[in-house]
Amino acid sequence: MIDYLRHMAIFARVVDEGSFRAAAQEVNLAPSRVSEIVSDLEAYLGITLLYRSTRKIALTNEGRIFYLRVVEMLRSAETGLNELNALSLEPVGALRVSVPAFLASSGLSTAMGEFVRKHPLVALSLSYTDRDVGLMEDGFDINIRVGWLDDSSMMARKLCEAERVLVAGTEYAASRPDPKDPSELEDWDWIQYFQRGDTVEMTSPSGKTVKVTGNSQIEVDNIDAMFNFAKQNLGLAILPHHLANRGIKEGSLQPLLPQWTMRPLGCFAVWPDKSRRENLSLLFVRYLADNINLGR
Repeated sequence: MIDYLRHMAIFARVVDEGSFRAAAQEVNLAPSRVSEIVSDLEAYLGITLLYRSTRKIALTNEGRIFYLRVVEMLRSAETGLNELNALSLEPVGALRVSVPAFLASSGLSTAMGEFVRKHPLVALSLSYTDRDVGLMEDGFDINIRVGWLDDSSMMARKLCEAERVLVAGTEYAASRPDPKDPSELEDWDWIQYFQRGDTVEMTSPSGKTVKVTGNSQIEVDNIDAMFNFAKQNLGLAILPHHLANRGIKEGSLQPLLPQWTMRPLGCFAVWPDKSRRENLSLLFVRYLADNINLGR
């Protein structure tokens, strides 16, 4: 029976994901291999667990009963790992984490790499994406979110604040009069990020606030794309501190109105109230909060 414990876990993943293909992506196996594993399990048990069609799968009556037992087994195993992690000096386990794509080369990724180096028995599966993803529905243990959170039943911890910098390509900035006030940027070309509004509020050293609405010819869903379009001198962009500094240091970007500031964005870790990897999740989040530096 011990030889089939992995088969049982993969069977449960197929049921959870709703297809062999989706489950295969989660466990890094070919769909044909996942199908073979479930068939092997059925042969071992002498029952049919799943009805298969070209469009979908469905549990048989026996499969439904068996699935509930397998889920119970997996939850017990997860609980055992959590209890061991609470007692052990060396945490063990795996976490699936979603991260905004523009943080791939930031101090956040540096901190996560340091966490893995510090804890060699912990495995991280990281999904860098700018699309909105769910926790339970998309199978993540933790989401890293940038912005300001709405009320939620999820647990959350603020990791840091992400500073933003207004920049333009060096040649583009040189072709325009040097701005003295944000209102002078109204007729500049803006590269917009579709998840943020067209209007930005900027504050002077004296506390004066000005709202600017930019006209955009280019709108993107990826911050790295904004960075590259700005370097191509196609307009100005609001970039996270680490990307803006990279372009400024290499001479391809020019900061605009550096004495004016924009409200920073909060960077949060979010996880379920009843996390299946509670202790490991908390350890990971605490480490990030103590060690993250988005300016790196």
